[in-house]
Amino acid sequence: MLTLIKNTEVYAPHYLGRKDVLLAANKIGYIKDTINLDSSSIDVKIIDGTGKLLVPGFIDAHVHLIGGGGEGGFKTRTPELNLTDATTAGITTVVGVLGTDGTTRRIESLLAKAHALDEEGITAYIHSGSYQIPVKTLTGKIEEDLIFIEKILGVGEIAISDHRSSEPAFEELVKIAAAARNGGLITGKAGLLEIHVGDSDRKLDLLFEIAEKTDIPMHHFHPTHINRNAELFEEGIRYTEIGGYVDLTTSTIPHFLEEGEVKCSKGLRLMLERGVSINQITFSSDGQASLPYFNEDGDFAGLQVGRVSSLYKEVRSSVLDEGIPLESALQVITSNPARILKLKNKGEIKEEKDADLVVLDKEKLTIDTVIAKGKVMVEGGVPIIKGTFEN
Repeated sequence: MLTLIKNTEVYAPHYLGRKDVLLAANKIGYIKDTINLDSSSIDVKIIDGTGKLLVPGFIDAHVHLIGGGGEGGFKTRTPELNLTDATTAGITTVVGVLGTDGTTRRIESLLAKAHALDEEGITAYIHSGSYQIPVKTLTGKIEEDLIFIEKILGVGEIAISDHRSSEPAFEELVKIAAAARNGGLITGKAGLLEIHVGDSDRKLDLLFEIAEKTDIPMHHFHPTHINRNAELFEEGIRYTEIGGYVDLTTSTIPHFLEEGEVKCSKGLRLMLERGVSINQITFSSDGQASLPYFNEDGDFAGLQVGRVSSLYKEVRSSVLDEGIPLESALQVITSNPARILKLKNKGEIKEEKDADLVVLDKEKLTIDTVIAKGKVMVEGGVPIIKGTFEN
């Protein structure tokens, strides 16, 4: 089936102007000033893009697809992601991770969930491992996971500077990164090491030491939660000065913000004002993760659940509240994660790329229509395709 989006302003994510965009099956076929088709003789769905903006489908590079948590006992294990959680948030590609619990949450289940989401209509990948080391893999070796399991892009999230981590030593983290890099080189994958950064005073010390003492390129590391507090945020800016990427987490709660967490939209503005390249910044949601908080003795005091819906909300806030141009703000959830993860067919509106698209209301910047793999998943803000077990 063909889908023709007429008379829409295209942000690819860079601004292309007013265009018609033709989708053929799951690919973007043509982007032209005007495309005319005879809908009476051709099976074509026409979407009127007047007063709308067309942007790439969003990439959420850090989601707990099968849930996370458990820091407060078994009852605090968070639920898994539903298809419409993602699609109504404009998310067409996700990367699943395990977190604190790499024992009752297993890599086999995470991989199965990624396949399920693929079957339901969006694109899903995963990383191998969890907070802890030694890394628990599917095949027994990090390299073999990347080489033989198509959906595995890298390793993580490995925790550093956090009381819930395995306290990885310099040599251990280097060996994990080298294995991920080698697996990536053989397959053409990112070979990424997704790094969970906690709130200890050590911050990014391990990554700076690796940069100083090894030959592993910094683009193989993707430290996340950089906006956790003001001190870590500053260290993140320093990390970009040696060529590193930084990831800001959009899910939050008032308690975290009151304690000094940097709101993502504000953090994006501050980084850009400090001279950080937009190409070095990504947002991810930490969706379905537990957002636990602890008392002064380190004991569990409560939690809430991360939401993938926070991803675009913070991008929208970057534009409306912080004055960042839309084409810049969009990059942190489209072209930037696509490039960092080496997802060559994602993150851009370009002929022959995957037909993952979001239609926004031009004035309110709200999500109207979501298309994943060429199929309309959300229309008028309402999901028209639901997950297998959603009512």
